Amino acid sequence: VQLVESGGGLVQAGGSLRLSCAASGSIFSITAMGWYRQAPGKERELVAVVISGGGTFYADSVKGRFTCAKDNAKNTLSLQMNSLKPEDTAMYYCAARSSADGDWLDLRWYDYWGQGTQVTVSS
Repeated sequence: VQLVESGGGLVQAGGSLRLSCAASGSIFSITAMGWYRQAPGKERELVAVVISGGGTFYADSVKGRFTCAKDNAKNTLSLQMNSLKPEDTAMYYCAARSSADGDWLDLRWYDYWGQGTQVTVSS
């Protein structure tokens, strides 16, 4: 499975950005896809996860501001980010997994990662 992100950039606080992740390869094996982010000096953390045939989960820090959606026809995963804050500044990574075992939200269970796209929110 190959994942390619797009849509990052620089935006002022309160603004919006939309990220997209295009999946290719053995996509039939994917059981979940999600977005994680990593700020400088911090660990990579969950943003949102969509479980195939299941629900969508969000980190508390983004609930009500971010919306994650999977388009099965186009094999894409999007992340609409509204009301952005400076603390949302990070490299955002698209991830996918092929296992149904383990914690759906734990990044250690994700086998495939994109190269990342930078999101910078200025105050």
